[in-house]
Parts: sequence; structure tokens; C-alpha cells
Amino acid sequence: LPSDYEGKNYKIGYRAFYECDALTSITLPEGLTSIGKSAFYECDALTSITFSEGLTSIGNYAFEDCDALTSITLPEGLTSIGSSAFSSCSSLTSITLPESLTSIEYYAFACCYSLTSITLPDGVTSIGNGAFVECDAITSITLPESLTSIGDEAFAYCYSLTSITLPEGLTSIGGEAFYNCCRLYEVYNKSDLTITAGSTD
Repeated sequence: LPSDYEGKNYKIGYRAFYECDALTSITLPEGLTSIGKSAFYECDALTSITFSEGLTSIGNYAFEDCDALTSITLPEGLTSIGSSAFSSCSSLTSITLPESLTSIEYYAFACCYSLTSITLPDGVTSIGNGAFVECDAITSITLPESLTSIGDEAFAYCYSLTSITLPEGLTSIGGEAFYNCCRLYEVYNKSDLTITAGSTD
């Protein structure tokens, strides 16, 4: 997309590039503020996407099922990632999240089977239901001190996860948030929540 697009402060709309199977890379310009629902849904050949600062939101299902996408660096200024925005990006190994991010909606990165680690920046206060469910290669998750809530099944079926530290400000953990994390042997609890060994709630 051109950097001199007339008017600036524009959006990419609903299903704008839906199932564009031949699309391999895209560079998004400054002035883009939001990416709409299902905008790049199932662009199977998309391997590279470059974001520019100014983007504040990524809509639901925006990049769902982009199977060839291997890494993403999201820009400063982004505050929210929509539901299932990167769900089932099965080749995604690396995610860089900006300090401006405050929330990760439900199933945002669900079923990203190649993702091995994730660091959530300070400023994130909530992780939605199923946000990282079935990310079964994840071995390391860093939760920020700003985090107050973890949704239902947020990290369920993360089979490779071995340890996690719950931050001091955490006030709620949803049902089955770490369900079937069968290698999760170490939980460091800095919060006031009571964690019972063997509990799934």
C-alpha cells in the first residue's frame, strides 16, 4: 500500500484481502489506524507483513489461518488485538508485542502450533479466553506485572510449558486456564491468589 495514500488515518475494511491465496508479502503504511475483521483471513501464501506506527487495532480474525506467516512485529501504538486475530497461524514462531498493548482478546493466538515463547509487555492487563490455547510448542511465557486477569482456557493444552510466574497484581484466573499443561511443574505465585496443587480451576 502506498505511503502517500490520500487523506491518511484510514482503515483496511472487512474481508479486504480475504482468501487472497497468491499474496506473499505486504507493507502497511503510516496513516493506517485499523485493520478490519477478516481482512487477511486465510491468505495461505502470506509470509511477510510489515506494520507501521499509527496502527491502534487489529480486528477479529484479521490474519486467521495465514499458514505461511512465520514472524510478526507489531508496532508501538497498538492497544488491542482482536479475537482470533492470529489464530491457526500454524507456522508462526515469533511474535514481538509493543509496550502500548493493553489487551489480548479471546483466541487471539490459539492453535499457533510453532510458537515456542511469548513475552507479554508491561501494560497488558488482561488475557482473553483461549488466547493461547493449544500453542503446544510454547516452553516459556513471561507475564507482566500489570496483568490482572487470565481468561478461561487461556493457556490450556500448552503441553510443552514447564514453568510460569504469576504476577503480584493478578486478581483472577479463569476456569481451566492451564488445563492439560502436563509438563507444568513449577508455578511461582507472587499474587494473593491461592493456588492448589492439581487444581484445574
